[in-house]
Amino acid sequence: MKKLTKDDIIHIVEEERIQFIRLQFADVFGSLKNVAIPASQLEKALDNKCMFDRSAIEGFVRIEESDMYLYPDLNTFSIFPWDTGQGKTARILCDIYRPEGIPFEGDSRYILKKVLREASRRGYIFEVGPECEFFLFNTDEHGNPSTASHEKAGYFDMAPVDLFGDTRRDIILALEAMKIQVEASHHEVAPAQHEIDLKYENALNSADDIMTFRLVAKTIARRQGLYASFMPKPIEGVDGSGLHIHLSLHDREGKNAFFRKEDPMNLSPACYSFIAGLMDHARGMSLIMNPLVNSYKRLVPGYEAPVTIAWSASNRSPLIRIPAIRGQNTRVELRSPDSAVNPYLALALALAAGMDGMERKRTPSDPIGKNLYQMSPEQTKALQLDRLPENLAEACRAFEEDSFVQKILGDHISAKYLEAKRREWDDWHRQISAWEIKEYLYKY
Repeated sequence: MKKLTKDDIIHIVEEERIQFIRLQFADVFGSLKNVAIPASQLEKALDNKCMFDRSAIEGFVRIEESDMYLYPDLNTFSIFPWDTGQGKTARILCDIYRPEGIPFEGDSRYILKKVLREASRRGYIFEVGPECEFFLFNTDEHGNPSTASHEKAGYFDMAPVDLFGDTRRDIILALEAMKIQVEASHHEVAPAQHEIDLKYENALNSADDIMTFRLVAKTIARRQGLYASFMPKPIEGVDGSGLHIHLSLHDREGKNAFFRKEDPMNLSPACYSFIAGLMDHARGMSLIMNPLVNSYKRLVPGYEAPVTIAWSASNRSPLIRIPAIRGQNTRVELRSPDSAVNPYLALALALAAGMDGMERKRTPSDPIGKNLYQMSPEQTKALQLDRLPENLAEACRAFEEDSFVQKILGDHISAKYLEAKRREWDDWHRQISAWEIKEYLYKY
């Protein structure tokens, strides 16, 4: 792909008669933010001279050092396909820099880039294929989101049972117009639940694509009177939404570092150690991979989400699965991240944890061939299998105990993230739920 230059972008904006440019960036928790500028200010933005006040952005807060600069990544320039008339708009994803010209340590995109540089120093290229799950719900009479849907389709169903296949199609068409390639899409297990799989990419592009995908899905859904929800478990009693990520390492010559033909499972020593690294830090990473109180309603037995820290090459129930394909496409699937995750931080930690296992030449426990969903707690205990945290409070404690995970994120993000998640847990913990009223009010 040709790398865009400043002159290229100025020429495209003039030729396409683009009137606004949205300078986008992610906050610590993976929410997409932006500053919109008219086309007349484009050259200033491309010269890295657009400033914003970070003191109002959660996770960035420090009022005495609030001014930051947006450095556009020129290759993320893209035109919104839904703004074709008056007010035609493009976007550019940005890195965040301090006034003195150094990267802001609270920029999650910077954290991923830093880990990728370390992988490159060791001779590796990190590639990722994400499976993006989400729900499409009705909106109420005021246009606000609800969890209501009259759609009853299930796994791989199609029209007329799948009522929103056309919405998925329109999301894919918009993504492809923005140069984001899609490999597949289908209806998921739960009613109103859908999946769109993005093409394998280098990790930074993949994280950018996930952020863009969420924006596109929400925009297309809203234009059709729907709401695209990336809440991990919006409905009780059905499967939640994950963001399974397929991970692979290649050397500089393009050879897959996870494949070894002579091994009984066709996996290399590097792959085994990478798996072990992910398992070693699975609990500590859970606060990032599963960032909400609601995330842990998904990570329960019986709903096709991992609970146990184990791996397998034959079934989908453990935390880590090795898909059957081998050779140049050998990969590791991490199944714990959910749809609310910050993809920059998630991919940074997954790569760093895997490389830590490689650095220490760790060996994973034996693969599990049995369906862990059907095993009792006593059976998993007998196999000496550890579990992922059961709630956000436990995830906070596991995060605190894993100094390696905190080191990768840096002091700023680690402190701000943990502070915010403890506050979230405390806020939730004080709530009186509908279940409590139903269960206790008439009894006491």
